[in-house]
Amino acid sequence: MIAAMAAAAALFFLLWWMLQEEENSWIPAGLAASVVLLVAALARLMVARRDRGRLRDHNSFSGEPYSSSSRRLSSSPMHSISLHTAALRSLQKQSAEADARDSGEVHRELYDLCVEYLAGADKALQSPRTQADGRVALRAGQERVRELQKHHLLTWARVSAQTLTHEAQQRVRLYEKVETANRALNCIETALKVYPNEEELNISARAVREFITSSRVAHWVELAERAAFKGYLQRSIDCYRDALFYLSRDRPGPAGETAAEKITREIEMLRARLDREGAITSAKGTNRRVRRRP
Repeated sequence: MIAAMAAAAALFFLLWWMLQEEENSWIPAGLAASVVLLVAALARLMVARRDRGRLRDHNSFSGEPYSSSSRRLSSSPMHSISLHTAALRSLQKQSAEADARDSGEVHRELYDLCVEYLAGADKALQSPRTQADGRVALRAGQERVRELQKHHLLTWARVSAQTLTHEAQQRVRLYEKVETANRALNCIETALKVYPNEEELNISARAVREFITSSRVAHWVELAERAAFKGYLQRSIDCYRDALFYLSRDRPGPAGETAAEKITREIEMLRARLDREGAITSAKGTNRRVRRRP
């Protein structure tokens, strides 16, 4: 800094001597000297900040506290407990707000927050500095958060599946119906990975699968009916067979058996009709050959 002051003074006298013929020549000389001092002060400030940053990084790397305040926070086990208590209160408040809104995405976010809380609580319990009363409070908080976690994951799966299933019902094309319904099924299966014995999830999954099967069967039955109406009997039989394939694969049970029996009767009727038309065509061909004989 002394060198900067000396340089500023030298610059001041140099400019003042060069600008003696000008009026108020000391003004530009003083401004130039002030600029030199200002630049020197800024450079000194930047160097000091860099040195403090290096010292802070060194202390954090070596594990030594940088100040007495940080030492008090890191050495107090109740500080982490208070953080978890505040986080628990925030979770409970957000949980009530999510229940009021009943939005699937909000419930999923709350589930993720519960996962983060439980992970942080586990780390605090593993710390040897956590006192006995703090461990009791953490375990009690974990129990409450696990209940919230299950509630929000199940609610997310239910709301998302209902929304996507309703959207699938509004679709016209089969592949759009199946794609949207599979998204609903993925939500349910995600929750089932965490709670595999939850009966509500299993019932919802079966309902979505039945919807997918019903959509496929209805699609092929409609194609079969159109083909039969246009007189394409063999094509109609093939479409009915495709419907039977999805029924036998995806819907075992009484309902599937009843629908399969109905489709089987339709196939038998079409085959009988096809045989009659074939016999009539064959008879007409025979009569024509007889008439052509001399």
